[in-house]
Amino acid sequence: MSRTLYARVLLLVLPVFVLGGCQTLREIASLRRVDFQIDRVDQVRLAGIDLDQVRSYEDVRAQDLLRLGTALARREMPFSFQLHLLAENPPENSVQARLVRMDWTLFLDDKETITGVFDQNLVLPPGVPTDVPIMVELDLLRFFEDNLRDLVELALAVSGQGGQPKRVMVQAVPTIDTPLGPIRYPNPIQIVSRDIGS
Repeated sequence: MSRTLYARVLLLVLPVFVLGGCQTLREIASLRRVDFQIDRVDQVRLAGIDLDQVRSYEDVRAQDLLRLGTALARREMPFSFQLHLLAENPPENSVQARLVRMDWTLFLDDKETITGVFDQNLVLPPGVPTDVPIMVELDLLRFFEDNLRDLVELALAVSGQGGQPKRVMVQAVPTIDTPLGPIRYPNPIQIVSRDIGS
């Protein structure tokens, strides 16, 4: 290839890489500015018992208390819920943020509990709140004392329907898709920090 032809090809290709790099930087910057917060919690179950309609420990039916007591005697208290984060890309951002993965760690009352991965592909258009649903499953007895009433009230507080307010925090490492491929943040960012419960 002659030097003249090589120079022409370079002049044609170089802007593509420069524009791709600028786009990448804009997407990274826009994701860093996305606001994450807890929107709601639903599908709350403790030892297989639906707590969505329970407001206090006294509201738990006798047969459900028996089931919870049996789980406690077995030294296991499975707790599951869907945590909905609301992600909003600020309206002034000029580009969409595309979230392709998020490694997360859940803290309850400042106690680290479990980690997980959100691996859905979500486009976050500027100014449009987007739901980020995270399914959480853990055994409460791995992290908290084994008083049945306290465990039920903790579950109710997390559900947002009763119990003493609890501090819920999610730390995450997002991965965004760019023209140059997926880019993973090198350090966790605190995207949620909020007290929930009555």
